[in-house]
This record gives sequence, structure tokens and C-alpha cells, in this order.
Amino acid sequence: MTALPSLLDALVLIAIGGLAGFINVLSAGGSMLTLPLLMFLGLPPQVANGTNRVSVVFQSVSAVGNFWRVGASQVGLSLRLAVPAVVGSLLGVWLALRVSDAIFEAVLVTVMAASAVMMLLPQPRLETRPLTAERLTPPVYLAMFAIGVYGGFIQVGVGVLFIVVLYRLLRIDLAQVNVIKVFIVLIYTLPALGLFLWHDQVRWSYGLLLAVGSMSGAWLAVRVNMGPRGALWVRWLTLGVIVAIMLRLLMG
Repeated sequence: MTALPSLLDALVLIAIGGLAGFINVLSAGGSMLTLPLLMFLGLPPQVANGTNRVSVVFQSVSAVGNFWRVGASQVGLSLRLAVPAVVGSLLGVWLALRVSDAIFEAVLVTVMAASAVMMLLPQPRLETRPLTAERLTPPVYLAMFAIGVYGGFIQVGVGVLFIVVLYRLLRIDLAQVNVIKVFIVLIYTLPALGLFLWHDQVRWSYGLLLAVGSMSGAWLAVRVNMGPRGALWVRWLTLGVIVAIMLRLLMG
């Protein structure tokens, strides 16, 4: 059994969880901070992967609830998109539980590097339009399934994929992308967390401390959900930390 986190570790978990929750709602990349942090604090990679889902669930609950209270919701359409994502996430967790720690760490460094590069790319200014049921074509559902597989496997940078599909392909404005994204992430992460729990890959003390911070960060992010400009500076807030984390992972 992993020992309980020290007071200093607890404070770090809450602080980084807060930053990650804020980032995940407004943009993407929060798990690029929390997953490596859990590994640095001594959790094996697969346990860190499962434990990270605790904070993802709680921050998503916080964000969805707060979006609902301020009148921003897309429940019906989000539920439709969430169905293939849930199926995909179960497959993703199944795969994650079967790879070695070395392979998982290699995948983590690779996706962090790719996500960081994508975060640096400027978002094109697109003419957006509201999402309707008629626009949910089979390729869109297939894309949601693929995002679910990826999210179930590692979660890191999954928000970047949502931005590619929902903003760049479907041309939904970024403020609404954030609303739909956090709802779908909540729906597919619940069964994913259940599978990690079933396989004893979750450490609640670490996960709940992260969740305390991430819920606070998500609550704040909902109140500054301002579309394209609201997410621009968030990328630069995290890139320096992400580079440092990648170097630490590469150094073993």
C-alpha cells in the first residue's frame, strides 16, 4: 500500500489540481500536470493513471454544475456524443491496464510533446455556428469513439482533440466547445474510473486532494469562459511547466 501523502505533498496536490482544473475547462492540458505529478510522488504509472481520474471526475462535476447554473448547457446533444465516447473509453482502459510501465511512460512523453506543440499552434478564426442534431454524422460519432479510446487510455491532452473535432471540424464556438467537452469527459470518465477501481489502480487520498484543487479551478474557469481570447493565455501558463515535466520524465 502507498503511504498517505505528506503535508507538503498534499499542498502541492491541491495547488497543481487547482491549476489543472482551471486549464482543463478553458483549454486543455491539465492532466499533463497532474499525471506526472502523481508519478513523481511515488505512485506507479498505472496507479497514477487511475488515480488521476478521481480529480477529472470531480472537476467535471464542478464545471458541468456551474455551467448549468449560468445557463450554458447542451445536455441532449452532449449525451449523444458521449455514447460512443463511453464505449471507446472502456476499450482505452482495457488497453492501459495491459501495457508495461515503460511503454506507458514512453506514450506519456510522446503525447505530452505532441499536445504541447498543438497548444502552440494558433487557433484559426473560423465562422462558427450552433450545433444541431442534423450535424451529428457517422464520422463525428466515430471521432468521439476515438477520443474516448484515447481518454480512457491516458486522458492527457484529450481537450486538444475535442477542440480539433468540435471547433475546427464542426465549427462550434470555443465557449460552447468547453461546455460540451466537460460534459462528455464526465460521462466517459465515470465508467473508466470504475474499471481502474476494479483493478485496484486508484489511491483515494491522492485523488481526492487533487480533486479539491481541481474543483476550485474548474469553478473559477467557468466564470472566465470567454471563448478564443479566454483560452489564449492559459496555454502559456502551462507550457513552461510541461517542458520541465517532460525533461524530468526523460531523465527517469
